[in-house]
Amino acid sequence: MADSNSGNLAQSGRSVKKKYSSKGRHRHADTPSISHWKESHSKFENVQGENSAINVGWGNLIFANTFEDNEKLVEKIKSEKSGQRNIAFYAQDPQITVSEYPNDVFMDPSYTYRIWFEKYKQSKRLNSRIFVRRLNSVEDLDQVNHILMARRMVTLNKESVLKEKKSKKAIHLVAESQKTGEIVGYVTGVDHKEVFDDPEKGSSLWSLAVHPNSVIPGVGEALTRYLIEYFIARGNSYLDLSVIHGNKQAITLYKKLKFEKVPVYCLKKKNSINESLYTSMKKTKHLNPYAQIIVDEAARRGIEINFIDKKMGYFRLNLGARSVVCRESLTDQTSAIAMSQCADKRMTSKILKSHKISVPDQMTFNQDLSEAYRFLEKHKQIVVKPADGEQGQGVKVGIRSKQDLKKSLESLKGDVGPIIIEEMVSGYDVRVIVIDYQFVAAALRRPPEILGNGVKTVKQLILALNRRRMAATGGESQVPFDDETLRTLKEQKLTLDSVLKDGRIVQVRKTANVHTGGTIEDITPQFSDFFRKVSVEAAISLGIPVVGLDLMIPSFLKNKYWIIEANERPGLANHEPQPTAQAFIDFLFPQTRKEVSNYENPYN
Repeated sequence: MADSNSGNLAQSGRSVKKKYSSKGRHRHADTPSISHWKESHSKFENVQGENSAINVGWGNLIFANTFEDNEKLVEKIKSEKSGQRNIAFYAQDPQITVSEYPNDVFMDPSYTYRIWFEKYKQSKRLNSRIFVRRLNSVEDLDQVNHILMARRMVTLNKESVLKEKKSKKAIHLVAESQKTGEIVGYVTGVDHKEVFDDPEKGSSLWSLAVHPNSVIPGVGEALTRYLIEYFIARGNSYLDLSVIHGNKQAITLYKKLKFEKVPVYCLKKKNSINESLYTSMKKTKHLNPYAQIIVDEAARRGIEINFIDKKMGYFRLNLGARSVVCRESLTDQTSAIAMSQCADKRMTSKILKSHKISVPDQMTFNQDLSEAYRFLEKHKQIVVKPADGEQGQGVKVGIRSKQDLKKSLESLKGDVGPIIIEEMVSGYDVRVIVIDYQFVAAALRRPPEILGNGVKTVKQLILALNRRRMAATGGESQVPFDDETLRTLKEQKLTLDSVLKDGRIVQVRKTANVHTGGTIEDITPQFSDFFRKVSVEAAISLGIPVVGLDLMIPSFLKNKYWIIEANERPGLANHEPQPTAQAFIDFLFPQTRKEVSNYENPYN
């Protein structure tokens, strides 16, 4: 539910004469309608402030109704700094502005929702798992920017936010976990009365974002309610917000809180940040996120795309005399030998070990249970998995008993090909992306967890988690109700019908694979040079130019690791906001490479 500095906010009619009337103004005794809204926003009188705008950290929020003419308005929109976004709202006839400046601005494809405060009803239940407070430190800002990056939103400028943190014009709120102290959500509110003496006494919500890996439910609702109640206490009349038209999860929340859609629009600058909002590119039906991210980047660079099989993710990219066939991030630039070495985990381990790269101890199961039992006795805790598999399918983690080992081997027998048994190593599970033998991105992966509330069963909590994960990943991530999930629960003396104590966190699988419900968090900036170098050396050893490496790292402060697997077709979409798709197209079509200033370029 990340809304939205990629979204706009409410707009009313901008008057070029700067004459405003309070006729028809909202009265608290009445329930406003759309016709009332149109009447009350036709004109305003006595607006204080000319060409009003406020810097809210990610750019300027521009009140277009205080500008005399389109020229000055567009100049203000275009004045945004690199890496930030200016947004103009309350613009009358924005289509006229766009027609006059078609190369500079566009109308944002979002809905605007409004809640009149007399329609608001307080919740009978408080979210006791979080504490909502003001953002007040650099440490807070670092955590908030981490959330915004994870939600692919524009981050906050620390200097401008901290400078104005006590301002009455804008309030920056965070939701802090009562248990861990970590920030799990963020929102900004703007008081229109303070910015331009708005006679309508309006207010607005911006940049609502919840950490995608948070297990705490209701964070977005709690932040929205807090902001509504804050502005009610300040004597405001309503709250406006904007949401991208396809964000069904957020829209459902706003309707639940009695927000109504209003016919207002927003203007933004045509720039690289906003490019996807005003270009003609459409999401291709039946194309998964891992193919879509590559197709989108190719389209931006004018590369011809011919689909071979959309459901399977096969397509051909053409530019001039160069033609490349892709299956998501696997291309004909990866040799058959390199692909087969990565597909067979036995060969991956053997090759990496021969190049003095650390890997876990491993054996192939040859139907000899006594040999498998000896391996278990040696390592105490092991992993069983297919030698050729992906997306976490068939992987059994944390086996400690002969009974579980035998059962796991029997469950894989017959339909997965060769089976390997591997020493289980512990640490941080990290996926690394190497493209063209250069480090590009690193992400920390965590197994899926559920949070008990004393009411719902484990099955109901997993289903709720699956809805959130499916929404966040375009339908690519959910916890399966299979033997591995049941085994993980059984080890914790739980079943699908168990009701968890309020506040209890339970891991429902031991693998951190995204496809089986795991979460992924970008750690590229913190990833050390040592581990970057190891990752590149592994890709070179395997002779594969595009690869996803799974590393287990006991401590980021020590140079110890194991490489578990090498994925010849890594999901680049999982690593946004890092420029994995850009790096991929740079590799395939270097002549289209953009300037470094257009996007952060960590792979050097």
